[in-house]
Amino acid sequence: MTARKRSRPKAARTADPSALIKTISAALDDMKAVNVRVLDVRGITDIADCMIIASGNSDRHVRSIADRVVERCKAAGFRPYGREGERDAEWVLVDLSDVIVHVMLPRVREFYGLEHLWERPVAKASKAAETRTVASKGKKTAGRAPAKRARKTAPAKRRTPRAAS
Repeated sequence: MTARKRSRPKAARTADPSALIKTISAALDDMKAVNVRVLDVRGITDIADCMIIASGNSDRHVRSIADRVVERCKAAGFRPYGREGERDAEWVLVDLSDVIVHVMLPRVREFYGLEHLWERPVAKASKAAETRTVASKGKKTAGRAPAKRARKTAPAKRRTPRAAS
């Protein structure tokens, strides 16, 4: 059984994703999107190279931001593959092959936390690896304090009902 490397054929992939990102950023700035984040997800997933997350102030604002992104991308020669969520307009997703744009209401964005889901934990991972490396180099473990163990607590006593006299 062979594993698929990419979810889309190479012909469908954008030649210059930086030009697409600039086009999307200009459209978001034009529509006054709030709290715009550009996440590089190349090493994390195969579905896209970049995710752009932005917020709008109302459902109408979210819908118009997504419409402007699609309009500007079409004018620049980039073909959008699809749009989802336009009816409710709490979260509109625009699929542009290498770049996926999420436009959300702030409460929806906070609830789903896509930034935390797709961010690379570079600082945490490198610090943990550094700590493991330093600890493994020192062969002596006598100087280290033992790890704290959780205390076992006695189960609570059950109360028995008093007999009626």
